[in-house]
Amino acid sequence: MSRRAPRPLALALRTLTTRLEPATPLARVQAAWAGTVGEAIALHCAPVRERAGVLEVSCDEAVWAAEIELLGAELVERLAAVEGCGTITALRARTGAV
Repeated sequence: MSRRAPRPLALALRTLTTRLEPATPLARVQAAWAGTVGEAIALHCAPVRERAGVLEVSCDEAVWAAEIELLGAELVERLAAVEGCGTITALRARTGAV
């Protein structure tokens, strides 16, 4: 009887962390944020709160908050294409720590 090789730890951890993630719209948006909005925006802006479909995004500078406001409709559309993020209907940006 032969022994099977051990499973990689990374695979077991990925399965575990997927189960531990909160099942909220905000958590799903946070997980998909960088891939959805792009690296440049993700470096300066982060989703921090969701209420009644409105996603609040905190930006490290006012210029990034203004950019998020301008791109709001497009970003909502991109998020709608991500599984589990379709409940977001609007974005609101504020300046604060990211």
